[in-house]
This record gives sequence, structure tokens and C-alpha cells, in this order.
Amino acid sequence: MSSELQQTFSGQGFAVLPGFRNAAQIASIRQRARELVDAYEPDGEQAVFSTQEQQRRVNDYFLGSAQTIRCFLEEEALDANGRLRQDKALSINKIGHAMHDLDPVFERFSHGSDLAAVAQDVGLLRPLVWQSMYIFKQPAIGGEVRWHQDASFFVTTPLSVTTFWFALEDAHQGNGCLWVQPGGHRGPLREQFVRSGDAAAITPLDATPWPNLHEAQPLEVSAGTLVVFHGLLPHYSGPNRSAHSRHAYTLHATDARATYAPENWLQRSRALPPRGFV
Repeated sequence: MSSELQQTFSGQGFAVLPGFRNAAQIASIRQRARELVDAYEPDGEQAVFSTQEQQRRVNDYFLGSAQTIRCFLEEEALDANGRLRQDKALSINKIGHAMHDLDPVFERFSHGSDLAAVAQDVGLLRPLVWQSMYIFKQPAIGGEVRWHQDASFFVTTPLSVTTFWFALEDAHQGNGCLWVQPGGHRGPLREQFVRSGDAAAITPLDATPWPNLHEAQPLEVSAGTLVVFHGLLPHYSGPNRSAHSRHAYTLHATDARATYAPENWLQRSRALPPRGFV
């Protein structure tokens, strides 16, 4: 990252890096996602992912995805009888959450000296990558993701989580691009997603209101762009009611110098510890 981009990240809470991944790299990860979806057999309501975080369906299927690879359906994918309304490939909300460690294609995309350099530039001196998500934002039924902060799901002391968001298709307001609140990372952590045994729920921490769209900036970016943003940065994406999908891929990393909270939903066993970008 240039010094200018580093200053932007520090001041605004995010930085946009166009052309970070090329067409061949994007094609490889999209093809692998298609193969994973083709192999997936939907199992009704347990695999539905709620894009409204406070209504997240927390169950064994979700919690167990921390150390494996699982597909999750869009909320509007099933009819009243629990059957898919349309083709399976157009019904998936996302794939998560350990592809970057378990799948060779995703592993190649998710690691490298270029990502390690960006991590260093934004202050992650000893990055640990905890989670990967392939997000489909399906045409017509792509769900809204309400305002939130990624630090709610990856609490560390001191706070260190950083998001690496890759556009795999052009993202714009019509197909549900990201919206961010510039400078919002200076605000407090508003809530925490706390796990206790086999249950997890959102716990309010601070009553500071979420921004509205008049205070926010849409990130309309082309395929191949990397958006890196601070864990406290409020962000949102609207529903996709267009005829075009908005595929994206995200990684969430913390700094090994910080203490990872034992109440975070995503925990790793000694058999699959988190590791860095190189």
C-alpha cells in the first residue's frame, strides 16, 4: 500500500486497492465455488443463513462450520414446504468458513506475500486468518446485511480484527454493494456475538446509533478489487433485487500479539490452528 492509502485507512477506516487479483485468479475461485455448490445436498431449514445478524440461525450446522466447509442457503431460497424455489446454484447465500485452510484453490487465493504486505501496512504484524466466506449475493433474492462491525464477531484485546474483502464481480448499488461510514471506526463497539457452549447470541454493548445512508459511502468497485477495512468500521449491504449476482470473498484476520476472546463464536482446535498469510 502507498503511504497515501495507509493514511486513508488510518483516517477513514478502509482502503480500496483496484486490480489486486487478476481475471485468472478470480476464475479459479469462482469455478471451485461452483464445484462445492454442485456437490452440496441441501438439508432444509438448518442450512438457511439469516442475513439479519440479530436473527442469525445459530445451530450445530453453523457453529460446526468453523473448522470445515459448508454451504448456507438464502432466506428466500425455500418455499413453505422447505423445497428450493429455484436452481440450487441460485439459492446459496454463502460458503464458509475454513476454505482458506482446507481447500487448495481457496488456499492459493487467500495467501501470499502481497496479502502479507497489506496486513503489515494496516498494522497486523503477526496476522492470523480465522475465517473465509464466499458470498454470492444472488440475483433477485440476495438478502440485506444490516449495519454491523466485524469486531463484534472477532473480539481481541487489544482490538485487531481486519477484513479483506475481494470483489469477484463488479459491485454497484444496483446489485447490493458495500456501504461504509467513513471514519466510523473511531466509534465504539456496539455489540458482541457471544458464544456459550452450543448457543450464541448478539449482546448489546453501546447504544450509539448505526449510521444512515446519508452518512455512508457506497463502495462501487470492479472485479479484482480488494477492500481492506478496520474491524470497528460500520458497514452494510442492501438486498440484491437485480438480475445480476454480486460475488465476493472475504477473509478476517487478527493479530497474534492480541488475545483472542474465548467467547468468540469461531474457535479452532489444536488440529487446525489459524495461520498467517505466508
